[in-house]
Amino acid sequence: MNKPRVVKDYDKLDESVQQQIKLHYPKGFEDNLVKFQNKEGHTVSALPFETEEKYYLIRMTILEAQEIIEDDEDYDDDGFLREDAREEYEENLDEEDLDED
Repeated sequence: MNKPRVVKDYDKLDESVQQQIKLHYPKGFEDNLVKFQNKEGHTVSALPFETEEKYYLIRMTILEAQEIIEDDEDYDDDGFLREDAREEYEENLDEEDLDED
């Protein structure tokens, strides 16, 4: 089964998807960016992320990836996801899983 591919900007994602991304990339985004060609043939960079339903490519440059982490209070000064934020997001995911059952 092929999942739909979604190419989006980080700030346009649902908050729950952003939380999942933070859990998946607790050490920041910049080292995980991939390059691909968009439909216009331009090379762009994006952060890959996969859920059960979709495969995301979240458009961002290295600079944007750094700025997102620097501006996000969920990450500490070293660019790592804070423990309290991680625990909160894991709880949210567990609750979503229970709601789906």
